[in-house]
Amino acid sequence: MGALGASFFGGLAANAQTPAPAGEGTPFDAYTVRQLARERAAKPYKAGDQKLPSQLDKLSYDDYRNIRFNPDKALWRGEKLPFQLQMFHRGFLFRDRVDISIVADGKARPLAYSPDLFNFEHNVAAPDPKDNLGFSGFRLHAPINRPDYFDEVAAFQGASYFRAVGKGQVYGTSARGLSVKTGDPGGEEFPLFVAYWIERPRPDTDSVVVHALLDSPSAAAAFRFTIRPGDPTAMAVEMTLYPRTDMEQAGIATLTSMFFFAPNDRNDVDDFRPAVRDAEGLAIVNGRGERLWRPLTNPKRLQVSQFMDSNLRGFGLMQRQRSFFDYQDLEARYEKRPSVWVEPIGDWGEGAVHLIEIPTREEVHDN
Repeated sequence: MGALGASFFGGLAANAQTPAPAGEGTPFDAYTVRQLARERAAKPYKAGDQKLPSQLDKLSYDDYRNIRFNPDKALWRGEKLPFQLQMFHRGFLFRDRVDISIVADGKARPLAYSPDLFNFEHNVAAPDPKDNLGFSGFRLHAPINRPDYFDEVAAFQGASYFRAVGKGQVYGTSARGLSVKTGDPGGEEFPLFVAYWIERPRPDTDSVVVHALLDSPSAAAAFRFTIRPGDPTAMAVEMTLYPRTDMEQAGIATLTSMFFFAPNDRNDVDDFRPAVRDAEGLAIVNGRGERLWRPLTNPKRLQVSQFMDSNLRGFGLMQRQRSFFDYQDLEARYEKRPSVWVEPIGDWGEGAVHLIEIPTREEVHDN
């Protein structure tokens, strides 16, 4: 997949019913996930089990969409809290099991899986409850557009992907926790969020905190996300990285998007729509305060651009044209796709913003 991200140079050395939280819980604090990541990085990498029962093993995209979480069973529904939580089932591309726990009063309690939490429609049969398949991710809902309805505002599912929307928007550009070997001829490594801990929100808060444990052959990492939905939606992301191997480059704050064509770059595409894209350009504010703009393209071959910098102030993939008539797509609504802007906390030092553009002939592929 195409990607945009920032990297460090110089190398990183390796260090030697409604779902209910179950059990009495285990102590949890700000250092819990860091300790787990440190311990993982000190051991050889072990991939998770991706085995699924036969009825879920080879689902198509459409089949997978027929497995839906029952919104009446959303966590915190009816509790007068500012957020609700729904889970994603395993299947299709999302074969990895991820553990999800709820944190309250200093204790973490795992969410118990049950197929009864989901509606299995059409030809998709529910698995045996004894299989205890677990979840593949989750999504957060909040009354972002109107006070009487909880819209989906953020989702975490697949590898280390996560995404969010602001008021009046639909999903578009995604982010990733960590990218490794993106654009490498030998193949890309996709780190995986293997566990999440979600803090139960207070009734009077406008944000929710999510902790995540990432693992991969190259590194483990601990994340803390503070998510504040609104206009715009903001996320404060903290990452502590523990390399398992020597890493010459670590891609952080990676964004993934789609650019198929636009009026200035159609590549002989026969389509009535003026443009098909999640984002139209890369914006950068470098360490000297200069503002840079690089229009995105759909190249004929793999194209990699680097923007060297020191003490980067910000970068992102932007969707600037906001009229329906710029896209004329009643279903995709590209004019409502979010721009995603990254502002470093502190001094990131020397590195580069990498823009990787991959040829595509279809809009379904992030490139």
